[in-house]
Amino acid sequence: MQTNGEADGVPPARARRRLSGFTGGGYDKGRSPAWQLAWMIVSGSVFTRWWCPAKMRVKILRAFGATIGEGVLIRHRVRIHWPWKLTVGNHSWIGEESWLLNLEPITVGSEVCLSQGVLLCTGSHDRRSPTFEFDNSPISIGDGAWVAARATVLRGVTIGHDATIGATALVTKDVAPGATVIAPAARPPGDLP
Repeated sequence: MQTNGEADGVPPARARRRLSGFTGGGYDKGRSPAWQLAWMIVSGSVFTRWWCPAKMRVKILRAFGATIGEGVLIRHRVRIHWPWKLTVGNHSWIGEESWLLNLEPITVGSEVCLSQGVLLCTGSHDRRSPTFEFDNSPISIGDGAWVAARATVLRGVTIGHDATIGATALVTKDVAPGATVIAPAARPPGDLP
């Protein structure tokens, strides 16, 4: 029996996404294609490399339009999508293999620790859009916050000052100042409800 145009549980063709129709409408990369290319070359060949000194990474980011405070430590293998959409306060740390996917602005306060492998992702797509258009939004992390190893913070989230995001946590909503968010811990089979 068919209902609502469905046959054998397959949604009708009109409900499927048409990725070929994606336009990226309304998204502003913030710099010219030449500037973007220059960043991609410098990022891949110098910025992410282990031999590039941390102070040089800060200078490179500033040269590409990032606002970086004093005493900032950025480790190697950190990926930053668009430096001109990044602000980092004083004495903050960004750990190895972190990825700041900042299609929109990311603001990191002072004395913030982003541990190893953290993902800050300002980009998304509108699942209701027939062409899967962007649904991006900025991320803000308050002074004194700690985002622990391999945690993920998604678009539109504000993490309050002095908050702690536990290792591997997935943050989809704002976090109050001083709050702690932790990921569920794995339990041995005998401890399962």
